[in-house]
Amino acid sequence: MTQQGVRWTADQVLALAPDASSRKAGSKLGTAGPWSQTGSSGEGAVWGLCKGSGSKPYQTVIDVADVAGPAYKCSCPSRKFPCKHALGLLLLWAGPGGEPVVAAGEQPPDWAREWLAGRRKRAEAKRSSAAAPQQPSDPEAARKRAERRAERVTAGATELERRLTDLLRGGLATAEQAGYGLWEETAARMVDAQAPGLAARVRELGALPGSGPGWPVRLLEECALLHLLGAGWLRRDQLPDALAATVRSRVGLPTAAEGPPLQDHWQVLAQYDTADSKLTTRRIWLYGKESGRTALLLSYGAAGRAPALSLPVGLALDAELVPYATDPASRQLRADLGEQFTAPGPTTGHPPGLPTAEAAARYGEAVRDDPWLESWPVTLGRVIPVPDGAGWQLADADGDLALPIAPPATSRSGLWRLVALSGGAPLTVFGECGHRGFTPLAAWPHAEAETVRL
Repeated sequence: MTQQGVRWTADQVLALAPDASSRKAGSKLGTAGPWSQTGSSGEGAVWGLCKGSGSKPYQTVIDVADVAGPAYKCSCPSRKFPCKHALGLLLLWAGPGGEPVVAAGEQPPDWAREWLAGRRKRAEAKRSSAAAPQQPSDPEAARKRAERRAERVTAGATELERRLTDLLRGGLATAEQAGYGLWEETAARMVDAQAPGLAARVRELGALPGSGPGWPVRLLEECALLHLLGAGWLRRDQLPDALAATVRSRVGLPTAAEGPPLQDHWQVLAQYDTADSKLTTRRIWLYGKESGRTALLLSYGAAGRAPALSLPVGLALDAELVPYATDPASRQLRADLGEQFTAPGPTTGHPPGLPTAEAAARYGEAVRDDPWLESWPVTLGRVIPVPDGAGWQLADADGDLALPIAPPATSRSGLWRLVALSGGAPLTVFGECGHRGFTPLAAWPHAEAETVRL
């Protein structure tokens, strides 16, 4: 935010919330009532004091000019980032009345200025360190480490094959009787084998027994995919190079962003978190306006902590992305955020939309290359949300085909926002196409509209 007159929308602010409770609490603080001594500078800082339950107000400061996304500091004891006070201050700053409430062009108070100066100094040191020449690694030592790990993974995959065989020989009913402990112990063995990808898939199996009608079929399907992955690893030398690379990635061997950097104006299409007991994973979808590329950024946080990287939906940034070129089956979707030349700013427009038939075909091609793929990003053009029995679907406005909306999405408030946005008229919708249907994440009512987060 080098230009203080450029403000975000309330939707873009609330997209930063780590969870629904923070979103609700932050919305309550997005009014002038609890705030005093608010201000903002031309360098992209916003600050203020928020009255709390104690005698002293909470000191809240936000660096909205950080090219990697906003950064926050608050004296409250919350462990969430951003906390409800930061969200409230951003809503106050972003709202229509933000200009008189959050005065622009001021100098921050000492407590805010010290934090801003410290973090920008650290950011500069980090950039200098990244630019410094790296010491060459020992290729022979790296080769030996890779061989030792491959041996451990092979032992783990062999044991997993044996356990799956025992499960099928004894019958799937034994899985319900054994409880979750069976899967957790097997997952722990895969962790010991340094195969985190196998461990994660084993843990997911534990939630299927007794999960409702048809659970044996779902369990058998997932066991088949897990067997396919384990067998693929054990026979990786016989696979085509691209498929062998996919197997290594799915098993959990580390890969690095090594492709040539691609600079573009990247539009932030969607951002959402998934969490388990140990890790929170943030997925951020970007679209390059000049290159036409769709890219995925992944950011991680320990359990209960939001990931560090956060980009408001609907904004765009001039930046370089470094793709994971060593994973051919991903078609270089995943990337790391490289050098950023501007802070995120407002944008309009959307990726070109596809008919539902072509979108489904692209998902099928991706699954052909990667049988363990959960979903594939697509933008649907000129579709209308319509009810379909107990569920919903996105129907072509110019044809007779439709894609079902995935069941989890039909229970979210975003579905009703999508229906209201359409009003029976065609929309452009971005989302993820998977084996259970299409999950809508963003929509545009017309070509020059701002992104609506779902």
